[in-house]
Amino acid sequence: MIEKAANAIADKHRLSILLAASRQPAIQCCDITELTGLSQPTVSHHIKILVDSGILIYDKTGRNVQLTINKEMMKYLSTFFSQLS
Repeated sequence: MIEKAANAIADKHRLSILLAASRQPAIQCCDITELTGLSQPTVSHHIKILVDSGILIYDKTGRNVQLTINKEMMKYLSTFFSQLS
């Protein structure tokens, strides 16, 4: 679990997606495309990696997709990394 999550955040584009998601309760995929300047397929690829790792929560209602940060996973990662210091 740690390996997959650490790998997911080891990319500058995915880090920028996480920062954007942390600034609001939920974010939509189209907002990420605008914020990052990446193409929609590239954003979808990065989101899939973040969702599969458990860092982002994907909630689809109709045609709308909302992404939120999985706070439990972030607490787990934080605890893990704090043990290294």
